[in-house]
Amino acid sequence: MKTVLMADPVRYPRMNTDELRDTFLLNALCEPGKLHLNYVDLDRALVGFAAPLDAPIALPTDPDLRATYFTERRELGALNIGGAGVITVEGRNYELSNLDALYIGRGNKQVSFASKGKSAPAIFYLLSYPAHAEYPTSLVRKEDAIPTDLGSFESCNKRTICKYIHLQGARSCQLVMGVTHLAPGSNWNTMPPHTHMRRSEIYMYFNVATDARVMHFMGPAAESRHIVMADKGVVISPGWSIHCGVGTRAYSFCWGMGGENQDYADMDPAPVESLR
Repeated sequence: MKTVLMADPVRYPRMNTDELRDTFLLNALCEPGKLHLNYVDLDRALVGFAAPLDAPIALPTDPDLRATYFTERRELGALNIGGAGVITVEGRNYELSNLDALYIGRGNKQVSFASKGKSAPAIFYLLSYPAHAEYPTSLVRKEDAIPTDLGSFESCNKRTICKYIHLQGARSCQLVMGVTHLAPGSNWNTMPPHTHMRRSEIYMYFNVATDARVMHFMGPAAESRHIVMADKGVVISPGWSIHCGVGTRAYSFCWGMGGENQDYADMDPAPVESLR
């Protein structure tokens, strides 16, 4: 498990492209037949992928966690962006189709991931934060994720937001998690952008065509930078940073947050006129 250390807004303006990517971009986390996790010192997030093929993959306990099992002091959200799969929690099987999600609460010692078929394997995107309360394991189907249409074709940001783990959905200690899908012909997400110092956010872009890219914008509104991202790239957004993106084609992204509160609407807008 790799540990990722964040830069602060003082160091950030002096960073070149490679330094920005090394600090805020997590690549190569999705590998067939493997589970990869990165530990982010910001809000102590853990992020990664489990991509099982022939055999199930058990959720490991890394020595750096100083825990007897992964969810001893943590909660976990798992979003399936691949084919049909199964997550087994304490001997109970939860079947997940594409875009279904599972919340796994603190205190579950045995967790494993499997695909139902090798020809169309499951791909589980994983996001975890520390938890100081226990909530039950909850399966959220994609059709139950409260889809909400926002934006317009005129502003190139017609999109559907789906909320999975939140105050009015699957309950958690601090994890908030959902997905946004851009409509064909739309490119911009989260525009105008915002910050929220009460929590950090992590974006995972997917459904990005092989020859397409997403330009993810970050930094203070008055001194923004961009990071060019490919399919299944993960980008970390500190509380002091805006987060928005534009793609060369339509795409989807999973947004996840952890921190002081779970209020989806708790944000500090950065008007377009303030961007530089």
